[in-house]
Amino acid sequence: MANHKSAEKRIRQTERRTEVNRARVSRIRTFVKKVELAIASGNKDAAAEAFKAAQPEIMRGATKGVLHRNTVARKLSRLSARIKSL
Repeated sequence: MANHKSAEKRIRQTERRTEVNRARVSRIRTFVKKVELAIASGNKDAAAEAFKAAQPEIMRGATKGVLHRNTVARKLSRLSARIKSL
């Protein structure tokens, strides 16, 4: 348990930040899943549309520090390559 006022504050901030970050990651996963389902169905238009919606959400993960920017680049690259191959 924290003994200092500043340490108690850091605990509160960390809890809040963790909650926000979890929500962000969950949202990103949902968008990626939608793209993957569209790819699995074989519908290129639906997949491209889902990818267009997912792209800014995934990029936001990088700017907010939830995901590393290289991870984001890799995910987007792989998804777009899979859509292209349909």
